[in-house]
Amino acid sequence: MTEAVIDTKKLANFIDGVWEKEKVESVPVINPATGESIVEVPLSTAEDVDRAVAAAKKAQKEWSLVPAPQRAEVLFKIGSLMKERKEHLAQLLTMENGKVIEEGRGEVQEGIDMAFYMAGEGRRMFGQTTPSELKNKFAMSVRAPIGVVGIITPWNFPIAIATWKSFPAIVAGNAVVWKPATETPIMAYELAKICEEAGLPKGVLNVVFGKGSTVGDSMVHHDDIRVISFTGSNDTGRDIAAECGKQLKKLSMEMGGKNAVIVMDDADLDLAVEGILWSAFGTSGQRCTACSRVIVHKDVKTAVEERLLSAMETLTIGNGLDESIKVGPIINQAGIDKIKKYISIGNEEGAKLLAGGYELKDGKYKSGHYFAPTLFTNVKADMRIGQEEIFGPVVSLIPVDSFEEAIEANNSVSYGLSSSIFTKDVNRVFQAQRDLDTGIVYVNAGTTGAEIHLPFGGTKGTGNGHRDSGVQALDVFTEWKAVYVDYSGKLQRAQIDVE
Repeated sequence: MTEAVIDTKKLANFIDGVWEKEKVESVPVINPATGESIVEVPLSTAEDVDRAVAAAKKAQKEWSLVPAPQRAEVLFKIGSLMKERKEHLAQLLTMENGKVIEEGRGEVQEGIDMAFYMAGEGRRMFGQTTPSELKNKFAMSVRAPIGVVGIITPWNFPIAIATWKSFPAIVAGNAVVWKPATETPIMAYELAKICEEAGLPKGVLNVVFGKGSTVGDSMVHHDDIRVISFTGSNDTGRDIAAECGKQLKKLSMEMGGKNAVIVMDDADLDLAVEGILWSAFGTSGQRCTACSRVIVHKDVKTAVEERLLSAMETLTIGNGLDESIKVGPIINQAGIDKIKKYISIGNEEGAKLLAGGYELKDGKYKSGHYFAPTLFTNVKADMRIGQEEIFGPVVSLIPVDSFEEAIEANNSVSYGLSSSIFTKDVNRVFQAQRDLDTGIVYVNAGTTGAEIHLPFGGTKGTGNGHRDSGVQALDVFTEWKAVYVDYSGKLQRAQIDVE
């Protein structure tokens, strides 16, 4: 396979339709599989954010007047260009992020799907009409754009999450200022180029590269950004929420997960293990929906362990551009160090380490950041490795005696993103989908695999009630406006002049 090549050595901010050549400090973007520098990314300033917001504010006034079906036509063109360049985008994504190429292709496909789906909303974006309580009066509600939207996206899904946020914002008539993660800025560069080529008016999408402590903080505090959509860590999310609360600024957050696969005693164990393997070790466990807990009925615990250990031995680890690789690298050394810390915690807590638990750094692994797929067993639900997000290829097996105990264990964490149950009992299926307290529930499948036409997000510490994807994403980027048209020719007072 011929590897994709990026057409620049240093990225530039995209503000008001112009690729600006910054005279600011820059840092290298490192391929986590090889340790090689791919491109330089600028560390922008608060002044850069100010200019981007000013451009977005000006552009939004005109963009909001463009009929939504015409705004949608631009998204259709964006989706078509992404489809044409899918392989190019996927390879660049794998280079900067490390996920294996089949996952890279899948992520780019999510962005394509989101473009076409949200373009469809340009001809829907429905409000409601309702009878008025008064004669000769018409009542309805409509969606209205909010203005300038700030989106802050993470490194683990550098294009999918960005499309979940930017496309509904754009089709709804807003303008966007986007801060991508400094670890994975290439997808932002490529997507902005596509938007420019597709005819998105200048200023409707602006990309400002840089650190969260500078660029992100400036966005959160900016008076003219009226919506912040953030995906990232809980600690950062709490800080953002506090500041947005002070400003009465609209906020959508999607944060961590401590997701579990429940395996009941009547489950198809081969299918369950297949689901666990993909959910736990796909993306090297670096996804908010990754399976990090397996809550297993005691009667099948040994069988699940044996099957899972056998399946883990088949996993190939290395550079994700190699089609034969199933597990790629960890994003950086800080990620490795965090995983190693939790391995020590698990050992100290008395969990039994069955496989992995160590960094891979010899031979073909010496230049990248790799960690062996890891399995703990005899984990108690309240242990730290069973409660806290590790963000790596680490799975904890938690034995339980009953279905009820499994549900209780699943719900015992502070997060509420995704959960899964493997069972053949239809009664348990319906009880589980009712009682599992997560925003996403899978039956006889792993904890990953969300589709863009359904809402994505979670409960408790995972988010603040809003959702990415699905038609529900429009609720983040629009305000409801109630409209009353009185054609009676006289003043009518609701609730007072009702006959």
